[in-house]
Amino acid sequence: MNASRNSPLIGQAAFTRMAVAGTNLTPLGQELLKRAAANPDDAHTLLDLSTVLLLTGNRELSLQMQAQALQIQQLYRLPMHQQRPALRLLALMTPGDMMANTPLEFLLEKSDVELTLLYIGQNLPLPEALPEHDVLFVAIGESERNLDTLRRLQDVLADWPHPIVNRPENIARLARDDVWNALHDAPGVLIPQTFRVSRADLEEIARTRQSLSGLLGDTDFPLIARPVDSHAGKGLVKLSVINELEDYLPTLPDAQEFFLSPYVDYRQDDGLFRKYRIALIGGQPYLAHLAISGHWIVHYVNAEMANNAERRAEEAYAMSHFDSGFARRHRAALAAIHQRMGLDYLGLDCSETADGKLLIFEVDTSMVVHAMDSPEVFPYKQPQMRKLFAAFRQLLLDRAQPGGN
Repeated sequence: MNASRNSPLIGQAAFTRMAVAGTNLTPLGQELLKRAAANPDDAHTLLDLSTVLLLTGNRELSLQMQAQALQIQQLYRLPMHQQRPALRLLALMTPGDMMANTPLEFLLEKSDVELTLLYIGQNLPLPEALPEHDVLFVAIGESERNLDTLRRLQDVLADWPHPIVNRPENIARLARDDVWNALHDAPGVLIPQTFRVSRADLEEIARTRQSLSGLLGDTDFPLIARPVDSHAGKGLVKLSVINELEDYLPTLPDAQEFFLSPYVDYRQDDGLFRKYRIALIGGQPYLAHLAISGHWIVHYVNAEMANNAERRAEEAYAMSHFDSGFARRHRAALAAIHQRMGLDYLGLDCSETADGKLLIFEVDTSMVVHAMDSPEVFPYKQPQMRKLFAAFRQLLLDRAQPGGN
């Protein structure tokens, strides 16, 4: 890195913490914009500006700023509070938003792990000279765009001289249909079959009102539909009848492939839906959050947990009793997921069925896991997240030991 041209990097975690706390980021964005105009080669400022733009809803401009920064510089080192790191972690990243890579900045915020980010991918080759590191982490998330990069990395990392966390060939198997293939017969797991269907096929079905059986076998409405590579509920709908398919497709004119799966009504007796976000760290499960909502699409940010003391009390209980409760009930299922997916760090969005199975929504390495919620409103979260972060740090330290790979 050419530090002489760069302002100090602030990083995604710091800006996200401000946003979660309700800080108006617009003045900061304006200041970064002035700084970038004064020094167009300041890659740190451009990358920080990209983060602020993303957090203020300007995704396309954010990605443009990020691309500009990465053309100047591919390597970034996050600021540390300790002078001597306990471990040097080099993360291989890909351009994109906060769901494009494993959220290492959030997992290692204020830790004694030195985190260096190296962006590679399309038009960003892996440099011949890399910084010294104790552990390499493949943080690149699964997507159609990233498959070529992950496949190339498989050969590059075959005889890597340092321990590796999350092998690229296993990340490449995290597409929703591949995850179904891997887990559909795992003990204690219920995962609805996912079908990859082209836009042309869906348009033909919508036009002719023909049966879905040619594409989905015995699967019928209601269906869950989403574009391939979509996350965070973007383009996600429940289709109850074929007429809704005809209305749905024009809302996503650029999507050429879709995932379809049967809808599972996972409401509990009180009529509410519950989604657990779990981090599997070295095969051990840790609860990151429990979101409770009256809508089947459950996201923590729109579940109104902050405004509902009863739901927060349930989440607090779930966290304090996780090891003896949820994790014990689903021990066999979680062990099978770890063994079959072959990843050291993995995120699960899931729930429970009435007959006691683990209902899987998504398996991914890029789910956001953080400890940024208000400690006044969510006092029970800090101990739980410290436990999760400590386990992640220990995973890295264990891998750095001789024979730890």
